[in-house]
Amino acid sequence: MMLTIQLKDDYIKLGQALKAAGTAGSGVDAKFMIQQGLVKVNGETEYQRGKKLYDGDRIECSGETIQIVK
Repeated sequence: MMLTIQLKDDYIKLGQALKAAGTAGSGVDAKFMIQQGLVKVNGETEYQRGKKLYDGDRIECSGETIQIVK
């Protein structure tokens, strides 16, 4: 399933994006998902919750794909 997150600013942090998409129920859930290596950004496993995501970036997590758009 493809979800889209519309940027309000120049970027969104990974943890915030997971919450906004409903993939993570809370910041704590997002933190654990990222720490456990369950989240990929642009095909690479990402371990930083504060990773900045920009227009065109793609997150894969829990069988879902989240596209960041401006």
